[in-house]
Formats: sequence, C-alpha cells, structure tokens
Amino acid sequence: MASVACFTFRRRELLNKMSSSNLELDLDRPNIEDYLTTDSIQEPRGKLRLRDLLDISPTLTEAGGAIVDDSFTRCFKSNPPEPWNWNVYLFPLWCLGVVVRYGILFPVRVLILTLGWIIFLSCYIPVHLLLKGHDKLRKKLERGLVELICSFFVASWTGVVKYHGPRPCARPKQVFVANHTSMIDFIILEQMTAFAVIMQKHPGWVGLLQSTILESVGCIWFNRSEAKDREIVARKLREHVEGPDNNPLLIFPEGTCVNNHYTVMFKKGAFELGSTVCPIAIKYNKIFVDAFWNSKKQSFTTHLLQLMTSWAVVCDVWYLEPQNMKPGETPIEFAERVREIISARAGIKMVPWDGFLKYSRPSPKHRERKQQAFAESVLRRLEDK
Repeated sequence: MASVACFTFRRRELLNKMSSSNLELDLDRPNIEDYLTTDSIQEPRGKLRLRDLLDISPTLTEAGGAIVDDSFTRCFKSNPPEPWNWNVYLFPLWCLGVVVRYGILFPVRVLILTLGWIIFLSCYIPVHLLLKGHDKLRKKLERGLVELICSFFVASWTGVVKYHGPRPCARPKQVFVANHTSMIDFIILEQMTAFAVIMQKHPGWVGLLQSTILESVGCIWFNRSEAKDREIVARKLREHVEGPDNNPLLIFPEGTCVNNHYTVMFKKGAFELGSTVCPIAIKYNKIFVDAFWNSKKQSFTTHLLQLMTSWAVVCDVWYLEPQNMKPGETPIEFAERVREIISARAGIKMVPWDGFLKYSRPSPKHRERKQQAFAESVLRRLEDK
C-alpha cells in the first residue's frame, strides 16, 4: 500500500504541473484514474500495472486521455440532436413537421432563392460590364448587390439573426476577425456589410462565384497546399488594409470550421499587420439545426440543403470593441487575447489546438520534441529505480 500511495502522490504531482501549463485543455480532459479498475491498483508488487505506465511520462498520460476522450476531435464533431419522436403521441407530430418542412417550406425557399438570383444577375451583369469606366460608382453598386444576394440566402433558411453593436464601416488600417463555424458565417456578415474576405479556394459552383462575383468586393483566395500562396496572401493583406477605399477586411483566423462549442488557436497573420483588430463573435442556437459545416463529410451544397429543409437558422452576432496591440505584446499573444474576448462573448471554450492539424499530420519537429521528452522521462524513471 505504501508503493501505491507513492505512485498516487507522484501522479498527482505530475498532473498538477501539466495543468499549470495547459489549463484549458485539462478542463476538457477526463481523469484517467476514473477509468482504471481496482485490480490495476492493487496488484502484487513486481507486476507491470497501467498506473506505472501512466506515471512514466506526461506523453503517455496525454495518449491515455486521447483514447478515452479526444478533445481535438471534439472540436470538429457535429452532435446530432436527441430523437424526440419515440412514442405514439410524438411520432405523428414529427411526421407532420417533415411534411411541412419538405413539402411547403423547402419549395417556397427554393423559389425565394431563385428569385433572388434572377434579380441579382439582371442587375449585376449590366453594372459590371457597362460601368467599367466609373470604378467608384460600379464598386458601390456591386457592394449593394452582393449584400442583396446574401440577404436572399439568409431568407432561404428563414434566418433569424440578431446583430449587437454598431454596424462595421470601411476605415483604413482596420481588420475584422470572427470565429468560424460554416461558410454561412460569411453570408450572415456580408448581408450587413460588404466585407472583403480571406477564404480557401473551393471547387464547383462556389469556386465559380469566388472567381467572378466575389472578386468584385476585393476578396482574397488561397490554397492550403501551396506554400507560396501564404507569401502572396500576406502581401495582399498589407496592400488591402492600406487602401482607404477598399471594403472592410474580414478574416477567420482559426483557418477552419469549428463546431461552435470551441475555438482553436488563431493564426497570427491578421494580428501582425499593425492594424486595429475588430472582433466579431458568432453564436448559433441549435434548437432547429446545427449550422456547423463538416467539409470532410458533406459538400457545401448538401449543407445548404440541410439548412433549407430545417425550421430556421437562429444566430447572434456581436460586433465587439476594437483592439490594438499593447506595448511589448507579440502577435501571438495579441491573437490569444482577441480569441479570449470572442470566446467569452459567444460562450464557447478555448482549446490549445492548431486547426491546421485537421488537414495534416503533426510536423516532424513536434514529434521529435515529444519523443525527446518521453525518452528523458524514461531515463529519469530508470535512474530513480
């Protein structure tokens, strides 16, 4: 029992050290001891026990925690609603709801969106082609038309969006940043203000809109797989924020869609431009539909159909107080401070993960650091023996 008490003390001391360096992650990490059987604790001396392995290194503790409950994967998981049509009284109501949503609301919403595109294209094409010599007027009209088509998109989901705070306006040396749940974040924000957004290149009809219509509001596109694109985007960002007549710049610094329960680490690019950063917090109410877009499992067209066949998309948007970098503050620290402001306002949790890991494996340097830490902990363990 003395050895058990000793191991318990060492483990608790190790966990205390880990929690001080990574508090947010530990809040979501389960207690491994809760999943250990009494046999693994009370086995006779000399046998290898799971507790002994977990005492060797924080690396194994993290691995054990990931097996039980992976906090990284949870950031990109869509939680399906609990079924409520489980008895003879509720099932007929559910069937009636399906008939209303698919037989009445969906056709009406398709008609609204079709009408919106007809109005938009009949105005946009003449403006874009006939006013090429009048750039200022052409850009003003194109901004208004982009806001109009985005409003039709929101109407096609029966969007109930409540905006809090002053409406954004175009000013030089200013960048807007927001948490990212779906591509509809851009549409919801764009219907109020014609932002120029930084966005991943997409295939299909979305890519066609990017290369034609959205180009007119100054949007910037990139490809994650192309390293040279990062330098080009960084240069375009600096040029855009310096232009007094350019549309407000909108960036989603997480770099990927997260399920609106968490925020992953913000990329520092938006925070090293020397500009004022205006945070925007977006929070969806999942009472009718989950607005999270899992791009690995469904196309954006399927995602839109899911929204159009729901009862409504309910959302709150907060335009928060502009922030500037403090003296002695690094871009990374500035990004974390803004992320904390957005997370607190939207009521979502911060986790210390890089969203880019969703698309790629950890770098060799990261693996080597983990391997070195593990080797050093094993050596210390052998020396203690």
